[in-house]
Amino acid sequence: MASVLGMLEERETTARARVEELREEVARLAGVLEAAEIELDRRVIAREELVEALAASAAETTALTEAKGETVFSPAPVPGSIVPPWREGLPMTVLAPDHQRIPGVLDEQQSAVQGPLKAREITASLSLETVSAKVEGVRSKARRLAERGWLLLEASGAFSAGRRPVAVPDAGSSA
Repeated sequence: MASVLGMLEERETTARARVEELREEVARLAGVLEAAEIELDRRVIAREELVEALAASAAETTALTEAKGETVFSPAPVPGSIVPPWREGLPMTVLAPDHQRIPGVLDEQQSAVQGPLKAREITASLSLETVSAKVEGVRSKARRLAERGWLLLEASGAFSAGRRPVAVPDAGSSA
């Protein structure tokens, strides 16, 4: 019987060592998780601050422009820049070049009386490969433009040229 009891004690010791290893791993992962959450919080705050600052800057620029009755030229947009909400008098040049091309294609197609275009058709009109990645990129940009009032999104999911003012979200919100 002593050998059976010895085997059980040996297995218990092995299991206890494994539990301790796992506890150490959990503690290490908890530290990694905490660091990742802190980084995420910092990024969210930075984005919210940037959106708030840009909204305040845009409001000041609009008030200044309206007060002086002048046109203020914005710096050239760069790829990856945000899409501002459309408003009367806002030139297409405030959009990044990739975003400018989509309304341009739709304006051309509308003048040719083709009607609304799907993302795949816009992608082909932009002389891009009609592979899923390219089509989804164009769809994402077109949806963003539609959300900001630069395009019209039809119920069918197709996009058409047209502008409409949109309500600017509250600068204090985190959405």
